[in-house]
Amino acid sequence: MEIELATVEQAERVTDLWVALADEQIQYDSHVLPERNRSMVADELTRHAVTDRLVVATERGEIVGFVMYALDRGSYEMDVTQGVVENLYVEPESRNEGVGGELLAAAERQLDGLGAETVVLEAMAENLAARRFYRRHDYDTHRVQLEKSLESDNHSREGR
Repeated sequence: MEIELATVEQAERVTDLWVALADEQIQYDSHVLPERNRSMVADELTRHAVTDRLVVATERGEIVGFVMYALDRGSYEMDVTQGVVENLYVEPESRNEGVGGELLAAAERQLDGLGAETVVLEAMAENLAARRFYRRHDYDTHRVQLEKSLESDNHSREGR
């Protein structure tokens, strides 16, 4: 397995993997629409490749996983410089072989080199496998996002 910075030419294949990631997240109640976001994500992945914020894992010349990351450029002044792992995905056939851990470690090294003092990421609450993976790599719960649907039997947003 090779772990390397992605090239712009690899962005199309990584876009396919991002769509697979988004498709997989639907089972955990993600609201992201995979195909409808393909074009925007392709542009974002290309920007990440150009700026060395996208790493791929390859086996026998084929991309089997990726991680995209950046420094947090939020609007708040912070007491630490945060790096953000925006997306990490490994094809199902290549899971449990250390690929995800290698990708995560590569992102952490890159973010450290950019000046990050901490790394944050998100996982769907019901994606227990992902949460276990991140705990095994020393990530602790830091912030919890809660959601409430405003739709009910009497109040539907259909037709809007």
